[in-house]
Amino acid sequence: MGDIEAIKKTLGTQAVDRFVQDGMRLGLGTGSTAIWAARRVAARIAEGSLRSIRAVVTSLQTELEARALGIQVFTLNDAVIECALDLTIDGADEIDPARNMIKGGGGALLQEKIIAYASRRLLIIAEAAKLSERLCDHFPIPVEVVADAVAPVSRRIREMGGEAAIRIAVRKAGPVVTDLGNLLLDVTFRDAFDPRRMEDELKMIPGVLENGLFTKKSPELLIGHSVENIEYRRV
Repeated sequence: MGDIEAIKKTLGTQAVDRFVQDGMRLGLGTGSTAIWAARRVAARIAEGSLRSIRAVVTSLQTELEARALGIQVFTLNDAVIECALDLTIDGADEIDPARNMIKGGGGALLQEKIIAYASRRLLIIAEAAKLSERLCDHFPIPVEVVADAVAPVSRRIREMGGEAAIRIAVRKAGPVVTDLGNLLLDVTFRDAFDPRRMEDELKMIPGVLENGLFTKKSPELLIGHSVENIEYRRV
């Protein structure tokens, strides 16, 4: 296992072992780091050291993995979840010093934001390379849009000083289609911006369903500098 993958596995394992307790309503995130948390939850359930976990997932990818591993999966609409979660473990694509984040590189930003903002605690697990002095320095902001609004949304983003590109699939002809049947624009801003204000402004564009700026809930961070050096940062 390469160094990066080993750090991701360590982050997922420590997140579960340090913060997940019996009976939790647990949000499970999407991506190559967060998936290790789901695998650790399943391993702990199988060995009997973790019980009565009610999981809510942020994507079809995580749902398929969780169900295959034997984790019980619910939605926020199910009565046993009571419209809220105790803890969500997820990854991030970029994190600034104020703990504002860009998420949605895996295309699940809408579900991720619903679940993150419905959680009492949000724990973000990420390699140290995801830390950045300014959002958009290293990663674009994903914006989920209905297909008929791609052109007007792109024009409005250009008026705001940004650049928007339709995300194109790698092993499929044409654009990426989200789990909810929408398209994604990857948006970059060369100049500095206020992440909290930008989250609101992007969301107000007609045709935009959600964007990958996460500024309204300050997360706890588990940062992997190396396998031996995992740093916990709390508000």
